[in-house]
Amino acid sequence: MTSAAEAGSRPLGPHDGRLVRGRGTRERLLTRARREFGLHGYEATSIETILDGAGVARGGLYHHFASKEALFDAVLDQVISELATEVRTTGRAQTDPAASLKAGALAWLRLVIDPEVQQIVLLDGPAVVGWDRWRTLDDAHTLGATKAALARLAAAGRLPAPTSDMLAHLMLAAVGEAALLISRAEDPAAALAAGEAALEILLDRLLGG
Repeated sequence: MTSAAEAGSRPLGPHDGRLVRGRGTRERLLTRARREFGLHGYEATSIETILDGAGVARGGLYHHFASKEALFDAVLDQVISELATEVRTTGRAQTDPAASLKAGALAWLRLVIDPEVQQIVLLDGPAVVGWDRWRTLDDAHTLGATKAALARLAAAGRLPAPTSDMLAHLMLAAVGEAALLISRAEDPAAALAAGEAALEILLDRLLGG
């Protein structure tokens, strides 16, 4: 029998090599597409620009993504996932569940000051993949964690238990609307400061901070 160490050190066969090259091609496409979509927006970005920048032939693109929209969908999923990870990391630095929820919500607002995030997630996202798909991605990465945080607060007697799921939706809607206002503001830095102050008031009232 071959040990795990021996299997890990064996030379790559033709099939393994194709898998590695395929993953590399996909990553190059995602990296370049994210840069172009973030800088120029979906409509102003051509497939040719992405292919040239990634050093990938058109056939390589369609092996991984059926269309430009499918490529954007993958980029959007990647960006939202990374944002959610950063938000969770920030929240987990707090031991109190209310402080954790508040820290995560404020972190989200600060992250959307990034023009790439604004363009891909807030401006192009709903328009390109549709509202339902955009919400599905957002909910997959953020709603569950928000519901869990509010459920912990309800279990501790700090929120009425029957309302915690609905409050999760309302809270995400409030943070999302604030993020959109910040992304469209003439002075995003000033809008961010106002958004943070307003969100802190809202969460303090909700969570008894």
